[in-house]
Amino acid sequence: MGDLFWNKVAAAVIGLVLMVMVIGVVGDIVFPEEQHGGDEHASLAYPIDLEAVMGGTGGTGPVEEEVIDLGTLLANANASSGERTFRRCVSCHNAAPGAGNLQGPNLWDVVGREAGTYPGFAYTAEMSAHGPWTYEALDSFIENPRADVPGTAMSFAGIRNEEDRADLLAYLQTLSDNPVAFPAPAAPEAEEEMAGDEMMEGAEGEMTETAGDIEDQMQALEEAGEAVIDDQAGDGAMPEDAPEEGGN
Repeated sequence: MGDLFWNKVAAAVIGLVLMVMVIGVVGDIVFPEEQHGGDEHASLAYPIDLEAVMGGTGGTGPVEEEVIDLGTLLANANASSGERTFRRCVSCHNAAPGAGNLQGPNLWDVVGREAGTYPGFAYTAEMSAHGPWTYEALDSFIENPRADVPGTAMSFAGIRNEEDRADLLAYLQTLSDNPVAFPAPAAPEAEEEMAGDEMMEGAEGEMTETAGDIEDQMQALEEAGEAVIDDQAGDGAMPEDAPEEGGN
């Protein structure tokens, strides 16, 4: 056996050891070992930190704001609080049945009414084409009127807090002899299913990223091993059992 052969063997062994070390380090990072009840022996399980995978406070990803459906918000809304919020609107809107218009149209019976149809008020073309005032449409408009209906003449800047908007919508519901029912809250099963799908997508993305990192490490080790072999070959080493030139 020549020196080149043993150099190849040594390079292969070193590469294998480095590969095992890299896989072990990556495994410790992705699947941290967990102790239970002060036991000196570590658990054999490696729980996945879903909070970190999903970008929670324990991870490095962005914290996503929880989205609550409008039906749930309205089910917990307070019409009395909404009446206080409505005080910001009384300079431009009447709310009593049969009352006239001010700078804005009368808001009595506004929920369910077709936009741009209250008698005696000059609406913009954009508002007239808006459609019915459902709770969802009112919520979107109250949040940011100019963004929701570009071209509206309403100068109100909007209400960004979703709970304040829900309270105001609950008060607007009372401005009618035949109040429109709130939309039903989203079913808990549907919310859990959506949350589960988001968690699975996040976990799959993390696993794909980890697999890519391991593949990069393997490629780097393979290239390092080839470089070692090439360096040894470049030294001109010759196997001992190679025949000499001109020999028989």
